[in-house]
Amino acid sequence: MTDKRRITAEDLYELKSVADPRLASNGKDCVFVQTEILADKDEYCSNIYYLNIEKREKPVQWTFGENRNHSPRWSPDGSKLAFVSNRSGKNQIYVMSMNGGEAKQLTNCKNGASNPVWSPNSEKIAFSVLLEENECVDNKVEKNNEKEKLVPLVIDKMKYKTDAEGFLEKKYAQIAIVDVLTGKKELLTKRNVNHTLHAWSPDGSQLVFTANMNLELDFSFVLDVYLLHVESKELKKLTKSTGYFHQITWSPNGKYLGIIGHEREFENATISKIWIYNLEREELSCLTKDFDIAIGDHVVGDFQQGIVTPGLLWTENSRGFYFIATDQGSTAVYYGSLKGEMYPIVLEQQHVYGLAIDKKNHFAVLAISKPTHPGDLFYHHFKTKEEHQLTAVNETFLNEVILAEPEAIQFVGAEDWNLHGWLMKPVNKQAEEKYPLILEVHGGPHAMYANTYFHEFQVLAANGYGILYTNPRGSHGYGQQFVDAVRGDYGGNDYKDLMSAVDYVLDTYPQIDKQRLGVTGGSYGGFMTNWIIGQTKRFKAAVTQRSISNWISFYGVSDIGYYFTEWQIKADISNVETLWKHSPLAYVNNIETPLLILHSEKDYRCPIEQAEQLFIALKRKKKTAKMIRFPESNHELSRSGNPNLRVERLCAIKEWFNSYLKNN
Repeated sequence: MTDKRRITAEDLYELKSVADPRLASNGKDCVFVQTEILADKDEYCSNIYYLNIEKREKPVQWTFGENRNHSPRWSPDGSKLAFVSNRSGKNQIYVMSMNGGEAKQLTNCKNGASNPVWSPNSEKIAFSVLLEENECVDNKVEKNNEKEKLVPLVIDKMKYKTDAEGFLEKKYAQIAIVDVLTGKKELLTKRNVNHTLHAWSPDGSQLVFTANMNLELDFSFVLDVYLLHVESKELKKLTKSTGYFHQITWSPNGKYLGIIGHEREFENATISKIWIYNLEREELSCLTKDFDIAIGDHVVGDFQQGIVTPGLLWTENSRGFYFIATDQGSTAVYYGSLKGEMYPIVLEQQHVYGLAIDKKNHFAVLAISKPTHPGDLFYHHFKTKEEHQLTAVNETFLNEVILAEPEAIQFVGAEDWNLHGWLMKPVNKQAEEKYPLILEVHGGPHAMYANTYFHEFQVLAANGYGILYTNPRGSHGYGQQFVDAVRGDYGGNDYKDLMSAVDYVLDTYPQIDKQRLGVTGGSYGGFMTNWIIGQTKRFKAAVTQRSISNWISFYGVSDIGYYFTEWQIKADISNVETLWKHSPLAYVNNIETPLLILHSEKDYRCPIEQAEQLFIALKRKKKTAKMIRFPESNHELSRSGNPNLRVERLCAIKEWFNSYLKNN
């Protein structure tokens, strides 16, 4: 037995997240972002911390206050640090000296500023700014005490809202430059499209950005790469509107652009690849066309805040680069070369969610999470394999609580496909005691459960539940065929994969009580929860979260509805029969499982009318159902929503399962 206590939902307030490590050019100075929750204000607070890699001393806090300070970026000469802070009310860019002193505010833009990118000479910073048509970059934030006049929203585009931002105003992300010494600003772009800034050329003459400049954006889903000459403002398009390209880095010698992206061969189920643009030859080539592993971090979780995946990090000689890839339930650090060689450098059962490298000395700072370790920074030398921990932000918490360690499982799903998942047994489970099991289904569906900390799983395991979580077809991490296999087959072989997982653990682990099974999931996982209880009565309780219940209405109400439905269900609004066939609402008469419906009021990804339809249909049929609506919350409630509501959500899930799965 252990004297450690069991984790609770409220422990969310005790946990700290570390992310976005950044190394200075000297390979010694490192900064990162630490995020925690202010319990008295029920708000998130982020600050920047510094540590010296060589001295291995305790990290030193560099920014203070109860605001969000993030996106730290070293100047190339290592003398200054730029970062973004909302301390003035909106996100603005600040600069602090390595020698200490107050941070200097560089921008006071009306709509905020973000994404600082240093010039090679450390004298200027390019940044992103939202502007209305013909608006000046120097328009300052002004206090206005007058009551805002209500005006109607006129809509003439299909893409008029997003889950994160709500209804879109006619503002566009532009690129500007600010002089660090004088504060003088210059606007570089003015087109009525969103420009995403990526990198500054080593010679200082050009910036690289991505944008979709097609006139008919409602039916265009590409992201092209452009070069912008800083002095002349001349643009050069490098890609041919054939795909979706992003996360661009410039090689130190200035000859290559490292690009992550794909040509949408399988729409949004296409795995990202590595592309190199040779600036001298003006040629774009794919280095990983035969490398069946998704580039980037596709892990789904509910804890880490401010994760930044850095793209390709070049070596000093510009012949190779390091990157993060998603593979078999983990993320790994790989090395790649211009010759097309790709091999793992750090390959463990863990979630690498942050990466910074020293170009000269072959070491990295990694942000790593594991199922029983929420996340910390680690030093890793690529050649000697030396590794040691740099931070211990949750040490006190981890010394107090007992966490459940999952066991990896392998089983056979539909069509005899080999599948992968985990079983997390209840905390302090007695040897002969039978326990209830909850099947968890991730969203996406193109995401991946992984060897990472998941607060929801730990809370439920602490309350006596076994947790089964798997990666059915449609998940990332198992190759292109696997991730694409769900499209057009929602509720088909993906459902069979999940039921195969349940069958496997029931046959393999006799301590699981077959009569006490629950199921839950969010987004696609919510769709699948709805689908499962409409197809089988084996589950005694279910919780559906931010779900889809009716593909017919989803087509018109979701911010991504019309194109996501066509990509994933492979049917449009003229094919109502197919949309209805894949809709859980069509099977409401079959549902006998008590269902708790959780949904956010401002969820524009899976709008709350999806929950309302299902709830009313169930209640009309006198089924057991309850709905909880979360105010002022969007699709991201469980991951980055209001802390109190996140805790309320976890408690509601626990209490619902307690009502139906615990022995009375």
